[in-house]
Amino acid sequence: MPGIIRRDYRVFEKLFYSLLERCKEITPQREFKFTNPPYSFDSTTINLCLSMFDWAKYRTTKGALKLHMLLNNRTAIPELINITEGKVADITVFKKTELKSLEKGSILVFDRGYINLKWWNEIGQAGLFFVSMTKSNQNIFVTGQHEKRILEKGVLADDTIIFGDYGAMFKKYPNKLRQVKYWDEENQKELIFLTNNFALTAAQIAEVYRDRWQIELFFKWIKQNLKIKTFLGTSKNAVMTQIWIAMIYYLLLAYIKFQTKFKKSLLELTRMIRETLLFRRDLIDLLSLGEKTVFRLKREESPQMSFW
Repeated sequence: MPGIIRRDYRVFEKLFYSLLERCKEITPQREFKFTNPPYSFDSTTINLCLSMFDWAKYRTTKGALKLHMLLNNRTAIPELINITEGKVADITVFKKTELKSLEKGSILVFDRGYINLKWWNEIGQAGLFFVSMTKSNQNIFVTGQHEKRILEKGVLADDTIIFGDYGAMFKKYPNKLRQVKYWDEENQKELIFLTNNFALTAAQIAEVYRDRWQIELFFKWIKQNLKIKTFLGTSKNAVMTQIWIAMIYYLLLAYIKFQTKFKKSLLELTRMIRETLLFRRDLIDLLSLGEKTVFRLKREESPQMSFW
């Protein structure tokens, strides 16, 4: 590993994106009730000890990195990753996203931390849509009901609006905006969404935002299973290298899962590979084994493994 750490982390970053293109060719698409490809944009913070990682400034006494990610909700594959110091604002990274790489008609889903009228306008100009939530202190003025409004369960309102100051809005965002108020029965609270999409129904807008939870699950999974909270080196290059290698490992897992049509979860696949890493068997054969079979094989092959 020390030899790997001395390599420039950009080597692994480039390898990640090369593997990503291969992965995208074979990943199956989750089905939605509409054709617009949904993407979630968010970040997660990786806390670091400032005295050991003094280059990762966050607060006066704390260090941290931020992992900013654009996740394809249909494939659960991250298609864009940016790693910054913890103090970098989410919207700063979001505004640098290369929109031209996304399919026309795609929907970007993000939370209330990404409110920026100028950037929203660029999203629309790129032929894309967005769905976001509002902050509680936002000035929103209803100008009328959505023309194609239909009665749907949970939908409290479906309106066209002016967001913030009238003059400032039309200078930065000269198009219509839509506000959907939706009652979340499970959590017993009202949710308010903003979007530039006037084609989907109000209930579908709520469904799009609900699917943003995929990126929260993704962050939780990689922190628990890819060992990106404890680092083998303290330099910036060492930390970045370890994170990119972890993400490469995730792509390889996804590639194996989809290429072999492995029916279990990625977590189960991770456990299977960990338990059978030193077995002298074909990967395809190993993926068909159950927990009891793996345990029996470990006992059978343990003498050979101890020889090495």
